[in-house]
Amino acid sequence: MPRAGYKCTLAAPQPSCGPAAAGARSAVATIVLFNKPFGVQTRFTDAAGRATLADYIPVANVYPCGRLDADSEGLVVLTDDGRLQHRLSDPRHKQAKTYWAQVEGIPDAAAIARLADGLELRDGWTAPAGARVIAPPSLWPRDPPIRFRAAIPTTWLELVLHEGRNRQVRRMTAAVGFPTLRLVRWSLADWDLEGLAPGTWRSLQM
Repeated sequence: MPRAGYKCTLAAPQPSCGPAAAGARSAVATIVLFNKPFGVQTRFTDAAGRATLADYIPVANVYPCGRLDADSEGLVVLTDDGRLQHRLSDPRHKQAKTYWAQVEGIPDAAAIARLADGLELRDGWTAPAGARVIAPPSLWPRDPPIRFRAAIPTTWLELVLHEGRNRQVRRMTAAVGFPTLRLVRWSLADWDLEGLAPGTWRSLQM
């Protein structure tokens, strides 16, 4: 059952269907859009007893399209359609993912250009990305809150990536000298978080 204190929002009745094998497509695909809170694992089970998707999403036979680190927040897309899951998860398909990152300090134009043009990480050069400074977005408070240091300002960046390396946004901003304090994935492909509070979800059918 969903975790107490959170509301599940259903856009339509859920169909009864088995899992779609990789490469197979359901006659009607179920898609679940979930606003993952900080600290939740992007899987349905966890041997250490940490919070997982199962604490929030009571929909059978859907699986996450890729992962979002426990210390990141925002959009996780789940589906029962194997082909769709592969298309959204496999970096070869270059699906756009938009992240909002609150970083420590005030990046200058040179730092933004490096993020956009590509920079060298320990696993190679990053692909060109969208990168710009944005006004602080209207987001829910994070629980727990980020560390606050009165003498050091923070800046919000929007990064649009078409690849999916491990902890890529955090490593990119650290590489240009501005560590990420808070990271929210706002959108993936055609879907975004509009109207979804943390810990809530809605379902769509295709």
